[in-house]
Order: sequence, then C-alpha cells, then structure tokens
Amino acid sequence: MGCGCYSHWCLIMNHEQYMKMALELAREAADDNEAPVGCVIVDAGGMVVGRGRNRREKEKNATAHAEIEAISEACKAAGDWRLQGCSMYVTLEPCPMCAGAAIMSRIEKLFYGATDKMTGSCGSIINLFMEPYGQSTQITGGLLADECSALLSAFFRNLRAENGFGAQT
Repeated sequence: MGCGCYSHWCLIMNHEQYMKMALELAREAADDNEAPVGCVIVDAGGMVVGRGRNRREKEKNATAHAEIEAISEACKAAGDWRLQGCSMYVTLEPCPMCAGAAIMSRIEKLFYGATDKMTGSCGSIINLFMEPYGQSTQITGGLLADECSALLSAFFRNLRAENGFGAQT
C-alpha cells in the first residue's frame, strides 16, 4: 500500500489509511453490538496481514478482542508466531492482555487511537511496553484519536440509553 517514498507526508498518510481500516472494523463491531474496537496488522512491506474486531459478546469469550484476532490472522499469514517488522493499528489503547500479546508476538510498532483510562496498558494505567521483556515495541498514541473516541463514546452513550441509564455524555 505504500508509495515507495520515505517522505514524512507519505508515512503519515499511510498511518492514517491503516487506522481508517481499523475504524471500519470497529464500525462493523458496533453494528454487531460489540464494543467498537478494530485492529489491523501491517507487515514491513505495507501489506495488511491481519485484521480483527471485538467479538466478546458474540463469542462469549473474554479473549475475543480485536488485537488477538488480528495477531492470530497475521501469524497464520506469516507462518510464524514472530511478527517482527510488523506494525499494529488499533482504535483503542490495548488492555494488558492485548499489550502482552503484542509484546509476545514481537510487534515492532503499535499505533493506537483513543486512550483507555480503565484498562489502557500503553501508559494510561500502566505501560507494559516499558518493562524489560527483551522485546522493544515503539508506541504512538493519538492517531485519529478524535474519530476513534467519538465512535466509542457514541456506542456507549447509545448502550446506556437502550438500557435505561439515560444518554449521559
């Protein structure tokens, strides 16, 4: 998907394009009454090798997070559990489980949109990526943060309204 150049503009455009793919997956999750979180994993050449979205409610599985699904698909595509050289784009700051999975799969770069003040493990609660696991992952937060946050806020506002808790913001 990359244009082959290394200018700052092209790299930013590609990052945004990948996050927009993750946002589309998040919208699919919301349409399926799941928390709207989406994730894509891109290899070193810019090819999307893994996609995922939340499916916890549908699967009745606590581990059915977008990042776990995307990592599983990327490992199958790579034919290896090591995803060295890969970048992860996820609409919400990963929880401890997903941060750990990114570390253990050796994701090189992680880009997230919205921060998660309840379970965020890239700095909001804890930064697991700062621990000495023998793997270094570069973290960049805030990519399309407003769009990612708005999607999450609207979903949970509608969920509260449907459950009789009012449409509080």
